Amino acid sequence: MTQLAARGVVKAYGRTPALAGVTVDVAEGEIVAVTGPSGCGKSTLLHCLAGILRPDAGEVTWRGERIDTWSEGARSRLRRTEFGVLFQFGQLVAELTAAENVALPLLLAGTGRRVARTAALTWLERLGVADVADVRPGEMSGGQQQRCATARALVTEPRVLFADEPTGALDTLAGEQVLTQLVRLAREQRTTVVLVTHEPRIAAYADREVVLRDGLVDHTGLGLDLPLAGGHR
Repeated sequence: MTQLAARGVVKAYGRTPALAGVTVDVAEGEIVAVTGPSGCGKSTLLHCLAGILRPDAGEVTWRGERIDTWSEGARSRLRRTEFGVLFQFGQLVAELTAAENVALPLLLAGTGRRVARTAALTWLERLGVADVADVRPGEMSGGQQQRCATARALVTEPRVLFADEPTGALDTLAGEQVLTQLVRLAREQRTTVVLVTHEPRIAAYADREVVLRDGLVDHTGLGLDLPLAGGHR
C-alpha cells in the first residue's frame, strides 16, 4: 500500500532545475534508497517528500492526502508528529547535552520534561550511546553525534524517517554501525525510511533503490527502481 508519493514533481532553484517531473511511490514499512550522481536532485526530492520544500509543480501525497498545498505551519506539524528527519551532519544543538537534544522534539510537542528525558535516555540506550547522555556534541566523536541525531529523529516514533546522507560525514566503520542500528530500529517499529545516499554499500541496506539522473528517475539500467538483490531484511 502506497503511504507516500510524488507525482510529476518539478523543482528549480532560480534558473537551475533540480527535479524535472519525478514520480515515486513509497510503501508503508519500506526502506527506499534514493541514489544517483551529485546534483541529480536526490536531496531536493527528499525535502519535497518531507514537506520541507514545496514543489513548483506536481503533487506530494501522504496517506492519500496532498501535503504540497498545506501551509508551512501544517507541514511543520507533520514533521514534528509523523515524520522524522536525519541530516548528514546531525545538526545537534551545540549548547545542549545529548539527552537534551534527543528530548527536544518531544518538548516542542508539549511532552513534560521528565517524560521527555526518560524517552531520550531510552533511545540513547537503544543506539548504544547512553554513556554520552550528559555530554555536549563538541565533546563527542562523529559517530556518537550521528547516533544521537538518529535517536532524536526516532524519539517521536515517526511513521516515516527521512535520512539525507546520514553517514556521509563518518568513516566506513562508524557509518556501517549507524546504518545497521537505524535499519534494525526501523524494522522493529515498521518505520518507513527514505534514504538519500551516493554510496552503493549504504544503498544495499534498502529494500529498493530509486536512481535519479538529471532530475528524473533513471529507468535505463538493470535494477533501477527495483528491489535490491542484497537488501537487508
